[in-house]
Amino acid sequence: MALGINKTKTALLALEDGTLWPGLGFGAEGDTTGEVVFNTAMTGYQEVLTDPSYHGQIVVMTVPHVGNVGTNPEDEESRRIWVAGFAVRDLSPTVSNYRAQCALDDYLKSHGVVGISGVSTRALVKHIRTYGAKRAALSSTDPTPERLIEMARNSRDMKGADLAREVSCEENYHWAGEIDSQWYPETRLQAHTGSTRVGAHIVAYDFGIKHNILRLLSARGCRVTVVPATTPACDVLALKPDGVFLSNGPGDPAACTYAIEATREMLGKVPIFGICLGHQILGLALGGATYKMKFGHRGGNQPVRFADTNAVEISSHNHGFAVDASTLPEEVEVTHVNLNDGCVEGLRARSLNAFGVQYHPEASPGPHDASYLFDEFMRAIGAQ
Repeated sequence: MALGINKTKTALLALEDGTLWPGLGFGAEGDTTGEVVFNTAMTGYQEVLTDPSYHGQIVVMTVPHVGNVGTNPEDEESRRIWVAGFAVRDLSPTVSNYRAQCALDDYLKSHGVVGISGVSTRALVKHIRTYGAKRAALSSTDPTPERLIEMARNSRDMKGADLAREVSCEENYHWAGEIDSQWYPETRLQAHTGSTRVGAHIVAYDFGIKHNILRLLSARGCRVTVVPATTPACDVLALKPDGVFLSNGPGDPAACTYAIEATREMLGKVPIFGICLGHQILGLALGGATYKMKFGHRGGNQPVRFADTNAVEISSHNHGFAVDASTLPEEVEVTHVNLNDGCVEGLRARSLNAFGVQYHPEASPGPHDASYLFDEFMRAIGAQ
């Protein structure tokens, strides 16, 4: 499958600090703005594109060659592409995977997403690491520097942004997607031991939930009801859940005041498990605070130490905010710590039967070191 790349279509990525990053446009034509961040994963660009946690962000891939395996419906993690823009060093001129149904260029076009290739991504990532994530503007139609710098400076700041409600579902639904998949072997139905109850009812908050989370819950025999981000606690408890799941999602967790309040009301009444934004919301509901990181963690190779066993897990991440350990009450344990910068990657409130992790144990894309956390949730449900 060959790509019809237009090698004369110039494009420009401009950061709010005035730095300019030229390249060639691909995907949809037009302008876009967002916070520019980088992802260090070697594979899984389609899962990255369709992860709602990237809503409002222009993602730079550090791997130099992108697009060689194309795209296909089975690898989508949500109903659409959520990134605001996509930047790569080299866009593959051919697609050579038997699962491919659409080239990356056409895939971005069909979703109206602007891309830029030929960018010096190594230099751009070093710039972000040095000066932090920046607001940016990208254009493949009018790459005028002054115009784009002004657009970047006038664009939405991620700090204080409540984005969960923008990516959430509009009404309750029961997950009826696939459970068993040859492409996701970790989701295959299996007999789980311990106190897990087959048919347990999980209510999952959709702050930007990924399909593989729903697959993993279903694979453990759960009935899953997904509810909108702004659902009050009383409505969730009226569904008589055996457990409540707080999903991943985009934006500033402190801005999700409705979710923090709902979680606080449910603490101690039902087992709670949070991932990513859900973990941060849990930390806030427990009395902690969050802060914006300099450039965040995004990729599939982050080392995390689990305090219970001292084992080091290689894990998948996508977050620009973190829970401040110094603000947590004494009864809240920090269970996981990032070995690169020491930030909180997991917490637990034993007396309230609630825990969360900052990273992505559903591993789509990423390693499977932390899949045991879903079994921990099942045990928590059985103990309730």
